[in-house]
Amino acid sequence: MTATNTAPAARPRTWLTKHTPLPLLATGALALAALEMLNPAYDLVSETLSRYVHGRAGWLLPAGLLAVGAASAVLAIRLGAGFRRTGRAALLLWAAGILLAALFPADPPGHWSRPSPSELVHGNAAFLAFAALPTAAVLLHGTLAARRPDLRTALTTLTAVSVTVTAALAVFLVDVMDGGPSLGLGGAPSLVGLVERLVIAADFAWVALAVAATSPRREQGRARRA
Repeated sequence: MTATNTAPAARPRTWLTKHTPLPLLATGALALAALEMLNPAYDLVSETLSRYVHGRAGWLLPAGLLAVGAASAVLAIRLGAGFRRTGRAALLLWAAGILLAALFPADPPGHWSRPSPSELVHGNAAFLAFAALPTAAVLLHGTLAARRPDLRTALTTLTAVSVTVTAALAVFLVDVMDGGPSLGLGGAPSLVGLVERLVIAADFAWVALAVAATSPRREQGRARRA
């Protein structure tokens, strides 16, 4: 009987899969952060980030989403056979949803009751992505934590946060689509924009952590010695 190796099997890595995910993810995050600073008139509490496509430097939104979607797709490709197939499929669904949302712009602010065809595609693709990422995080958590025990606490925390805020976002999205927002606070008609930004922050952070957990061992060793 031959011994079996329980460590995740690594796929052959090209320069693309080794070096591009983090720069792409950082590019996407910076693009979305720049949109926040360039559009101070937009209400970040009650309006979703997607509305910035109609604001100043709106092209940064699809550019940023394309970068994040590409980074996530590369991450899914570099996961080896030791990772759960369903987890990798969920990660690819997240990437596909983000890429599709980038190609179909959302409607201008305030257009909740009569969405355009582009808004419907954008919204459904975004919701698919938001649902798929925490699913992938849960399914891949065990293997990622086994691969990088030093990241176990961070992975567990971000997975829990992603699941929690995504559930909250679903509640607020149903509210704003069901005849207009009603779950507001103070002067804000809805908290959907704020909750969406929390979801995006948690999901981007999880992808970055997953990239770190799947980086080649030699790169991890150099990072610890640096």
